[in-house]
Parts: sequence; C-alpha cells; structure tokens
Amino acid sequence: MKRILHIGTGGTIAAILSDEGYVPGITSKELISQVPAIQSICETDSIQVCNLDSTNITPEHWIDIAKAVRKNYDLYDGFVITHGTDTMAYTAAGLSYLIQSSPKPIVITGAQQPYGSAQTDVSRNITDAFFYACSDESAGVRIVFSGRVIAGTRGRKNYTRSFAAFDSVNFPSVAEVHSNKIIRFIHDDIYVTPIFADGLNTNVGLIKLVPGLSDKIFDYIINHYDGLIIESFGTGGLPEYSDYFNLIKKAAQNGKLIVMTTQVPNEGSDLTVYKPGSVVKTSLHILEAHDMTSEAALAKLMWILKKTKDFDKARKMFYTNIDNDILYI
Repeated sequence: MKRILHIGTGGTIAAILSDEGYVPGITSKELISQVPAIQSICETDSIQVCNLDSTNITPEHWIDIAKAVRKNYDLYDGFVITHGTDTMAYTAAGLSYLIQSSPKPIVITGAQQPYGSAQTDVSRNITDAFFYACSDESAGVRIVFSGRVIAGTRGRKNYTRSFAAFDSVNFPSVAEVHSNKIIRFIHDDIYVTPIFADGLNTNVGLIKLVPGLSDKIFDYIINHYDGLIIESFGTGGLPEYSDYFNLIKKAAQNGKLIVMTTQVPNEGSDLTVYKPGSVVKTSLHILEAHDMTSEAALAKLMWILKKTKDFDKARKMFYTNIDNDILYI
C-alpha cells in the first residue's frame, strides 16, 4: 500500500463557520479523519504548514510547502496538499518551478464548500486527490479538482461558486478521475530524480493595463520590483498615448525583467500582430508569455530572478518548456 503525506495549508476545505464568515479551523489530521475512505486507498500521515484562507497565502508559503515536500520526499510515495481555491493556481505554479521533474505526484486539491455544508465537495476532491497520488503513472505537480487533473503550470480558477472551479488554460486536462478510475489524456513524464529550487525572488509584480492608466503608477510599480508581468489588451502591446514605452525601455536598461502577456483568458499573446505590440517586440528587451498563464509567468519569473538577472540567460530559461508551461514561441 502506498504511503502518502498530507500537507495542510487551510482554505475552505478546512473551514469552520465563525461570526465573520468561514475561516480555516480544522487541522490536517482532523480533515483526513473526516474522510475514512482514504484509509482503504493508502497509508497517510498529516502535517500542517499553515492554516490560512488562501487569500493570505504568499510566495513564502509556496517555499515552505516545497521545503516540507523536500524534507519528506524519500519517506513517501506521493504528496497531497489541501489548499484554498482562491490562490491555488498560483501555488500550483510556484511549486511547479520549486519542484521540477518529480517522479512522485504532488497533488493540490481543495473545496468550494466546507465539510459542514450539505453540498460539500470535500470528500470527493480529497478522495480523488489521494487516489490519483497513489497511481504508479502519476508524477509532477497537479491540481485535482472536481474530477479534473490539471498541470500545475496550466490551472486557473474561473468560477467562484461552481464545483468545477478550475480550468486548464491553453492546454488539455491531463486526466479525469471518475469512481476511482483514472482516464488519462496525457501521460505524465516520469523522471528519475526531482530538481528542487533553492528559493524564489519574490520581488516580482503584475499589473493589468486599463484604458487611461497613469504612467506615474506604471513608473512606480516598475521601479519597486525586480521583475514585472504586464497584462496587456488582446494579443498584446502598449498604448501609445502615454510614456509606457520609454518607462519600460529605461527599466530594461536598468536590469529589470519585463514580461508582456495578455489579460484575455485564452489563446495567449502575439505581439507581432499589431503595431502597439510589434514596436515593443522589436525595440525592447522584453519577454513574451505567449500561451503561458499569468500565474505561471509570475512564478517562473520569480524562479529565474533567484538565479540570474542577465537578460540573455533569463530569456533562455523563460522559453524553456517546464511541465508544458509554454508551447508556442
């Protein structure tokens, strides 16, 4: 029987009702005890990294989770992380760079309704997560939620209330779990040993362009981060009515790493299509996210900046495919 380590971080899946709404209040051990079906699937141990609403999860918590996996990696066959849904996609992306090429599954799951709710999805999601983690064919960082298995670099929460809250963006779901059966659409790459990163440079920001956004705000944000993700309009580009271009040019010359992407949910960016994007692409030292999610681009830039600020080295790392995070370059 497989041995799986459960790592609790809080979230709705561990929530209790308070006078101020739902708050995490159930420990990782208590949570597992509420789903007795898991005991017939595998042997489990539980540890608690934190017990937070995922709104309060930061990149430092991603690092803590990765450290917990690393410390226990040789002792278990897989890992299940229970997490709040609001920032789960960011954590999944972060872990995908902190723990690369893992031959063991590192599964993240949560719930839209807490255990005490009449329509809770806690039992289903936890059971599916452990079942997937016990499969010999499972590997790498994966979100398992409402029967879907999604690559950690491709997840995004697209629904606030529906049980099927997560979609796989610009990439197919890896698999589905139904009644303790796994239907695989893409087989996980099985590596020999994992690659653990030593940490992240968390001084990376993200800004969403809106019509008429002041270049003063833009300038402030650029100057206070080592790297910046810019979510532009459509296929991508910079408005010509303000000084964005020169601000980015100056920032890049000062060693800042800038990534252009799109705020459109699907199909990615292509800066070459229109003049506002083409000028940026051909004239500035910037990176383009293409089909990457913003969550993955943010986490990947944190990982890169921990290793280098050299543009050419960063460019090579950014465009290197890690767990199917970028396919169209």
